[in-house]
Amino acid sequence: MRGLWLVAAFLWLAMPARADEAAIARGEYMVWAAGCTSCHTDRKNGGASFAGGLALKTPFGTYYSPNITPDPETGIGDWTDADFLAALKHGRSPEGSHYFPVFPYTTYTRMHDRDALDIKAYLFSLPPVSHTNRPHDVSPPFSWRWTMAVWKWLFFTPGEWQDDPERDAEWNRGGYLVEAAAHCGECHTPRNAMGALDAGKSMAGTVDGPDGELVPNITPHPETGIGSWSQGDIASLLRDGMKPDFDNVQGSMGEAIRDGLGKLTEDDLNAIAAYIKALPAIDNKVERQN
Repeated sequence: MRGLWLVAAFLWLAMPARADEAAIARGEYMVWAAGCTSCHTDRKNGGASFAGGLALKTPFGTYYSPNITPDPETGIGDWTDADFLAALKHGRSPEGSHYFPVFPYTTYTRMHDRDALDIKAYLFSLPPVSHTNRPHDVSPPFSWRWTMAVWKWLFFTPGEWQDDPERDAEWNRGGYLVEAAAHCGECHTPRNAMGALDAGKSMAGTVDGPDGELVPNITPHPETGIGSWSQGDIASLLRDGMKPDFDNVQGSMGEAIRDGLGKLTEDDLNAIAAYIKALPAIDNKVERQN
């Protein structure tokens, strides 16, 4: 009997460690899906992974990504689970101030709490890096955080992704990845004058992408979108960056594939592709005006 008690005690003590390891593994996968590495690592200047400092140029000014390593002073090492969820899903700092929507909490709000906290578990398993955030180079009124309360009231609707019971499991999984974790619309959807996504042109491309890049229309429109692409073509591009015409993607999309999307399972890549193929086709030719 004593031996059985010892075995039971050993298993009880081991369970939290195994649970933590599982959460960390799930979190690493969600970090790939959510594209955290590309935005929070300043590779051009030799920055450490997730230590922030990457310049994000927008029509409103240049924002610099924060340190999300578990350093307690310059990173997020002292954040609680509630702090992390408030930031990721509601755009609110532990001190109660508002984040600018260059941080895509407007899309991450659709992420399930468990996935979000798994991301936190993975980030907190990494070595802390002491690296102070660089202040944003943004002029008033776009630098005033208090205005974000009004902006959120106008343009932000919090809430998790809900599966559509009329759709199959593949479509719903793809929808969750596209509309929540991978936040594809944040780059592929044009914005209005206030920087909010134009819901009427979701995924239809924009001339004002990251660092002023042209971002293509990825709806299945036959002329201005990717209507001629098969589901396999889309999955292949997400896996290795190769287009059907054998050209390869560059810029921020190339980084997104290298740092995350290309590491997803075949099932998830196919789910993303299936969801994109089912989007409403929108006629929007993305090109510079002479």
